[in-house]
Amino acid sequence: MIYDAPVKDMMFLVDEWLGMDKINAVPGHEDLDSDVLQFILEEAGKFCSNELLPINREGDEHGVIFDNGVVRTPPGFKEAYDALVAGGWTGIDADPEYGGQGLPKLVQYLIDEMLGACNLAFKLYAELSHAAYHLLANSASEELRKRFIPKMVAGTWSGTMCLSEPHCGSDLSLIKSRAKLNDDGTYQVTGAKIFVTSGDHDLTENIIHLVLARIAGAPAGTRGISLFAVPKILLNDDGSLGAENRVVTASIEHKMGIRGSATCALNFDQATGYLIGEENRGLSTMFRMMNMERITIGIQGLGLAEIAYQNARHYALERTQGKAPAPRPDDRKESDPIIFHPEVQRMLLSIRSQVEGARAMAVFACHHVDLMGKSADEGVRNHAADTVALFTPIIKSFLSDLGVSSTQIAQQVFGGHGYVREHGMEQLFRDSRITTIYEGTNEIQALDLVSRKLTGRVGECADRLFQSWETLFEEHRDSIDSVEPAETALIRLRDATEWIRKKLEADEGLALGAAKNYQRLFSLTAVACFWVDIVVSIREKSGTFYATKRKTARFYMQHVLPETEALHKVITTGSDSLADFSVEDFSH
Repeated sequence: MIYDAPVKDMMFLVDEWLGMDKINAVPGHEDLDSDVLQFILEEAGKFCSNELLPINREGDEHGVIFDNGVVRTPPGFKEAYDALVAGGWTGIDADPEYGGQGLPKLVQYLIDEMLGACNLAFKLYAELSHAAYHLLANSASEELRKRFIPKMVAGTWSGTMCLSEPHCGSDLSLIKSRAKLNDDGTYQVTGAKIFVTSGDHDLTENIIHLVLARIAGAPAGTRGISLFAVPKILLNDDGSLGAENRVVTASIEHKMGIRGSATCALNFDQATGYLIGEENRGLSTMFRMMNMERITIGIQGLGLAEIAYQNARHYALERTQGKAPAPRPDDRKESDPIIFHPEVQRMLLSIRSQVEGARAMAVFACHHVDLMGKSADEGVRNHAADTVALFTPIIKSFLSDLGVSSTQIAQQVFGGHGYVREHGMEQLFRDSRITTIYEGTNEIQALDLVSRKLTGRVGECADRLFQSWETLFEEHRDSIDSVEPAETALIRLRDATEWIRKKLEADEGLALGAAKNYQRLFSLTAVACFWVDIVVSIREKSGTFYATKRKTARFYMQHVLPETEALHKVITTGSDSLADFSVEDFSH
């Protein structure tokens, strides 16, 4: 497989479209300039291409080994992880106070795309540590932050999220894990957790598990859940590693994809844990971490779509089959590279037009993550938080769905060679499937969008966003040909949004039954609006790069966006047929 990090497109979006001035306006990032950012991204791309991509297939074929209670990662993973640590890639956006580099989270997300593209299974070992760092930095006591965070930022320790249990996945109100207060202020944590990503491995000295459990006497349901940091290895008073904690790996999962990632079942048997935040407030604390992770999951899908496109394009340039329509590249030859066939071009462009538009949407949302956390203006922080809340289920679901559809299309470009293992397309497809499932399935994201994000403050944020797009269209309707189809899609989205809001009040079941279609309608329309904004920003620029951008936007409007017409119709007229069914009907 090949991978050339899309640094040029990333830099275009950050430097020319979004604007470095907006990044520099965020406190702490005043000195970041384009040259430094480009250097960082180029070096990250080299690391991913040279260190991680070569061990991706072997990691898939070898998988994780579980032997006598010990988890071993695939060959090459330990060496690559050590190189990741040595290069400082584990602390990109971490606070310099803890040894991090203090770069914008947007930069971290751009690097996340590269990591996920080249070796998703490997990426997950550092990714959960990164998420755990942010939770501890924002919610743990100063004592716990000093005890755990520097080692996690350095990469010598890692972290996990321990949520699901054998009897409960998405419904965390059913959690049975228990915690009992000790005389010294620590807790005894007891329970069984499953689907723990990077739950055990041989890459780091210690693993800090973030565990949801109930303290004795806590209220039932989600209101009675607390959060604990439970280290795999206990610490001595001087901070050095001590005895093993009472945490045991019961098994590892044997999965369809990401086979190089250790997905574990863990048993906590009166393990020593430390309360994070307040009692009975653990779920809200964990969800702040999960929401950031959901954006990261979407970025994983974007990376997989990008590498799938690159390899399908490379194959199409070299593979010769059949004679292309006139004018042929060389009439003397018996067959032509398949990229000259219009249908192959259509498949490739269906990936490319969505990837480039979706990357713009991700850059927009990720920049608002930085504003949400660091802006000196409270009003800006609040608006950014609402924007991030609105786009989190969109980024997670649309980009991960895009990863699945793009790897499938790329596999189709390869034909029979895409179905066999040698070219890596079937692994990309298998790996991509998990992104639509973990951190809340995409159906759950759709329910979140419809039931929580279209009303209240976030709903008002959505309306302001729609209005800003309408203003953009009004200003450029006569000069940009992409405006008309995007404007038509936005009218459909506006109408569907009002339909959803009315149904939420009158018949919630009908609104929720339309959630997944509404999520896709929103996503496709949003990408179209971002494409218009991109085309507007380059309207006076010449050169092949900008000309291709304009053509790619036009393809999206003509070949991808028309799906919104059908989605709108299904949302607003298809509810009755779904409501006609009862549970009893599924027994026949």
